[in-house]
Amino acid sequence: MEDLSMDNIENKISSYLSFKLGDEYFAANVSKVLSILEMTKITKVPKSPDYMRGVINLRGTVLPLIDTRVKFGMTPTEFTVNTCILVLDIDMDGESVHIGALVDSVHEVVEIEESRILPPPSIGSKYKSEFINGIAKIGDDFVMILNMDLIFSADEIVDLKESSENVEITEEAQEAEVNNHS
Repeated sequence: MEDLSMDNIENKISSYLSFKLGDEYFAANVSKVLSILEMTKITKVPKSPDYMRGVINLRGTVLPLIDTRVKFGMTPTEFTVNTCILVLDIDMDGESVHIGALVDSVHEVVEIEESRILPPPSIGSKYKSEFINGIAKIGDDFVMILNMDLIFSADEIVDLKESSENVEITEEAQEAEVNNHS
């Protein structure tokens, strides 16, 4: 009986990676974050959506890179030493799609009990609430917990994939990438 109650408690706690955009904190479930990258060379893609900053070379594959601030209606990201890229695993109709998301800084991994997550903001918020799972108070700050699968519409994912498929990572670019990391 006691083991069962421990399972219930464990099932209600999830780990989230918190990050900052401007002065606000957001969090993504760690199961959606594949890795965190330092800034690297971005190749711009002509005629791509305004929130798509370009593509990057991720171990020889082309990864579309979105400016999360622009996607959320904020001013474009200004690069600092803290700017980094979250490599996200987005589910699009059962298909796994990898996308890079620029964030101002990564804060920490936090464990949040589901019971501490408040409902998302209602009408009047500057953020569309359909991709906000809820809000949790951590310390003195409110953290918006995002549903990464709902941030992009299916059409936007297709646009990102098509835009990045037109870019080829040349052998020279791959060599430069390898040299930058060695």
